[in-house]
Amino acid sequence: MIDIRKFDSLGHADHGWLDARHHFSFANYHDPKRMGWGALRVWNDDAIAAQAGFPPHPHRDMEIITYVRSGAITHRDSMGNTGRTAAGDVQVMSAGTGVTHSEFNLEDEATTLFQIWIMPDRDGGNPGWGARQFPQADRSGQFVTLASGIEGDDALPIRADARVAAATVNAGEKVSYDLGAGRHAYLVAAKGRIRVNGEDADPRDGIAIRDVGNIEVEAIDDAELVLVDSL
Repeated sequence: MIDIRKFDSLGHADHGWLDARHHFSFANYHDPKRMGWGALRVWNDDAIAAQAGFPPHPHRDMEIITYVRSGAITHRDSMGNTGRTAAGDVQVMSAGTGVTHSEFNLEDEATTLFQIWIMPDRDGGNPGWGARQFPQADRSGQFVTLASGIEGDDALPIRADARVAAATVNAGEKVSYDLGAGRHAYLVAAKGRIRVNGEDADPRDGIAIRDVGNIEVEAIDDAELVLVDSL
């Protein structure tokens, strides 16, 4: 099964400083058919204006992965962590029993990012935060794992049987991903038109996949891919 969810069909909220698209029900956007995909609960496509951002707010019992597409985001939290995550890099926050954090674009230009929430395998645990650089050259023509709770993966840790991976693919080239039985994949091209197992998708469309053993992605344009694999 491959279900392509066109960008224009996503939930939309424009707050002036924040222009957000919601792949799944979130805040004032509710669609009972789009409540999540496997353990994936939230995928927000955000554009944050310069010198603006999310003031301190709480989370608990959620794995929150931020993939920065352009610009940079600066994180501060109640654990004492502070960090700036730039384009192409990733930060992960395990909310655990509870944490308060803020996310601000302190740059002089807009920042665009994907914020991805994955439900943990178990509630509770101490909260945690981490960030890591992932050079785009390292993921040219192949999926590289960015965050994972799967044993053996070299990535930022999350507390879920799930993986967040990314690839860059030149126009006319292909990349593939093996999806295990019973698992769910959700794929978005941050940029570039792509063809997924023969079906065309535009940049920032959501592609929900299950019951497919191998996912083959052909780049129609130079493309940047982000994928979540979960139960």
